[in-house]
Amino acid sequence: MQRKTQRRTAGLPTPEQILEFIQTSDQVVGKREIAKAFGLKGQEKIALKKRLKDMAEEGLIDGKKTAYHRMGGVPRVTVLRVMEIEDGEPFAIPDSWQPDDATPPPRVRIVEAKKGKARHAALKVGDRVLARTEEAGRGWKAHVMKKLPARTEGLMGVVEIDRSGKGWLAPVDKRVRNSSTISDLGGAEEGQLVLAEPAGRSPRSGVRVVEVLGDPLAPKSFSLIAIAKHGIPHVFPESAIEEARRAAKLPLSDDKREDLRHLPIVAIDPADARDHDDAIWAEPDGEGGYRALVAIADVSFYVRPGGELDREARKRGNSVYFPDRVVPMLPEVLSADVCSLRQDEDRAAMACHLRISPEGKVTSWRFTRAIVRIAHNIAYEDAQAAIDDGDAPAHLRHLWDAWKLLFRARNDRDPLELELPERQVRLDEEGRISEIAVRERLDAHRVVEDFMIAANVAAAKALESKTAPVVYRVHEPPSREKLVALKEYLATFGRSMALGQVITPGLFNRMLKDVSDESEKAQVMEAVLRTQTQAYYGPQNAGHFGLALGSYAHFTSPIRRYADLLVHRALVDAFALEQPRPAGDLPPTSGLSDRDRADLGKVSDAISQAERRAMEAERDTIDRYVAAWLSGRVGETFDTRITGVQPFGFFATIEGLGGDGLVPVSTLGAEHFGYDEAAQTLVGSDSGTRYAPGDRIRLRLGEANPLTGALKFELPDGEGQIEPRGERPAPRRRSHPRQGRRGRPANIRHQGRGKPKG
Repeated sequence: MQRKTQRRTAGLPTPEQILEFIQTSDQVVGKREIAKAFGLKGQEKIALKKRLKDMAEEGLIDGKKTAYHRMGGVPRVTVLRVMEIEDGEPFAIPDSWQPDDATPPPRVRIVEAKKGKARHAALKVGDRVLARTEEAGRGWKAHVMKKLPARTEGLMGVVEIDRSGKGWLAPVDKRVRNSSTISDLGGAEEGQLVLAEPAGRSPRSGVRVVEVLGDPLAPKSFSLIAIAKHGIPHVFPESAIEEARRAAKLPLSDDKREDLRHLPIVAIDPADARDHDDAIWAEPDGEGGYRALVAIADVSFYVRPGGELDREARKRGNSVYFPDRVVPMLPEVLSADVCSLRQDEDRAAMACHLRISPEGKVTSWRFTRAIVRIAHNIAYEDAQAAIDDGDAPAHLRHLWDAWKLLFRARNDRDPLELELPERQVRLDEEGRISEIAVRERLDAHRVVEDFMIAANVAAAKALESKTAPVVYRVHEPPSREKLVALKEYLATFGRSMALGQVITPGLFNRMLKDVSDESEKAQVMEAVLRTQTQAYYGPQNAGHFGLALGSYAHFTSPIRRYADLLVHRALVDAFALEQPRPAGDLPPTSGLSDRDRADLGKVSDAISQAERRAMEAERDTIDRYVAAWLSGRVGETFDTRITGVQPFGFFATIEGLGGDGLVPVSTLGAEHFGYDEAAQTLVGSDSGTRYAPGDRIRLRLGEANPLTGALKFELPDGEGQIEPRGERPAPRRRSHPRQGRRGRPANIRHQGRGKPKG
C-alpha cells in the first residue's frame, strides 16, 4: 500500500505539519514513519522525539511511543483560557482552538480542585491554565494542573519590519519592554496593530499574528487595545439581544406600581450621558425637613435571573466607560432606551422614599415599584448655572435646599475627603482629541452624590430589617501594617500619629487640615491614599470606612452595575414587589434566584473582579490618550509633581493634566543617590539633593508613546529646580535621557459622574 511519504520538504516539521500527516496517513504512524516522511536524520530525529513528547503533554496526540494518533474533541491535557466567571465558577475554551470545521470552541467548566495552587478564587477572565480535561455528559470539565503566565498584554502590538524583511512585534503594554520576532505575519502589514500568539513552546519560536486590528493611532484604537488587553466582553450574542428585544416590549402595567408621574423628578447627569439610571425630587415637609424621592431605573423588571440577558450582564459585571465609547452591561435597547430615565417618557422605576430631618438625618424610608415621567434631563453644568444665576425652577431649588441638610449631616459624619482631580478627555466629531482637562467639581455633583448615598444606605438597612440577603459595598479600615508605615513616613515630616487611638476617616481629614504647606499636603495626601484598602462587594457587612457608614450597598446604578441589580432583586423579594408574570418565554421572577440566594459570595467575588478589570482598562486608555495628546509637545518643559520615589528613580506627573513618567536614578548624574525608605526619598550623597513625593519640579518631556501610554521625562539643562520643603537644598541641574514606567495609586472614589463609586 502506498504511504504518503516524502511529500514535505526536509527539516523538523511543525506540530501542525505532524498533525496533518497523522490525520491523512492510511497506516499506523510512529516516530519512524514521521522521520521518514520528513526526511529527518541524526539530531533532527532527537529533536522530533522531544517535539512528540511535548505534543503528547499538550494533549494534541496520545503518548504512545510506538504509534501516534490525533486526539479528537478537547485534548486530554491542554491550555485553557478563562472566558467568563459564572456564579464563581470559571468557564474556559481551548487557548488555540483550530477545529477542522467552523464549529465554535467547546465551553469547558473548570472544577474546584481538592488540592492545588490555582483555585477558583485565583482565576479571572483572561487567565490561562494548563488543565486535564474529561467529558462530562454532553459537555467538558477540566482540572487545573497549574496557572500559566499571562500573555495577552505582551502579544498585542504593532508590526515592525526591519531592513532584512524580518517582522517584529512591538508591544503596546509599557511593562513589556522587548519586541518579539514574528514567524507568521498572517497578512499583517508594517505599522498595523495586531493580536498575536506564541508560535511554539520556546520564546525563540517567536509569535504569529492571529488578528489584524488596523491603524494603532486611528481614533478609537486606544479603547480597542484596552478591551482586547483586559479581555472585556463587548459583543452580545444574538440570543441575549433577542431576549432584550422581547423584554423591551413588556407592557408597563399599573398593577403594584405607584404612579409618580405628577412629581417634577429630574435626572442630573453628564452632558454626554446616554444611560440615565437615577433621578431625584424633594419638597419641604412643613416641619423644617424634606420629603425626598430617589427614582432608579427598574432594570430587574426587564432583566430576569436565569436568562441569557442576565448571564451576559453577570459576565460583564459593569459597564466600562472610555472617552470614545461605552461597553455597556446591557444591550442598548435597554441601557440607552427602555430602562433609561428619559425626559417626558413613562418609565418603570424602583422608588426610594426618604424623610430628611432638619438636622439632615434620614429618619425613614420605604421602597416601591413606580411609574415615573422625568420632568427634565439636565447636565450638571446647566443645573449649577441655573442655581448660581438665581433663575432655577422651584423643584431644583428644593433639591439644593434638601441637599444642604444632607451635607450638614455628612460633615458631622466626617467621611474621608481625598478628592483627587480626574482627567477628562474630550474628543471632536472625528474621534480626535480636542482637549484634556481636569473635570470641574461642582455642587451639582455633590447634590446627586449625597442623594445617592442616602438611598444606598436606605437600601442596605431596609434589607437588614427583613433579614434579607444583601450585596454590601465594603471598604475596610486600613491594616495595621499600612498604618505603621504611614506613622514612620509622617515622622520624617516631624509629625506624629498615635496608633493606640481609634482610626477614623476624620483622623486623616484633621491630619490634612493641619498641613498648611501645599507641597507637603500633597505628599501626605498621597501617603494617606496609599494606606487605604480597596473597596469590594460581599455578602458580609464590614462597613464602609471611607464614607464613615455602618451599612452600605449599591442600589442606584442597575443599568451599569450588576451589584445594584442584585440589590433590586433582593428588595423585590423582601417587600413583595413582584410584578405579574410577563408574557412570552422570559423568566417569570424578578427577584433573586435560588442560586444567588444560596451563595451571594461567588457572584460578589466575580463582580468585584470585573470592577477592577474595568478600572484598569479605563485608566490604561486615559494614559494612552494623554500620551497621544503630548506626543506633539516632546521637548517642552512642564511643571510636574513627584508622585512616588523608589530606589531606582522617581515618578512625576504633569500638574493639571496627568500623565506619569519615571526619571531613573541613573540619569541624575555621577553623584550617588541613596534611598531613604522611611522618608521615601532619594538623597544625593554629596550635594544633599532630595527628591520626595509631593515635590514640584520642572521636567522636560523626552518621549510620549501613545501605544503604551508611557512618558519619559528628563531634567532640563539649567532647570529642574525643586520647590523645596522647609530648608531642603535645591537639586543639581542636569539633563539626561531616560526610560521609565508609571506608578500611582488609584483613588478610592471616582468623581465627575456625580455618583458614588466607593
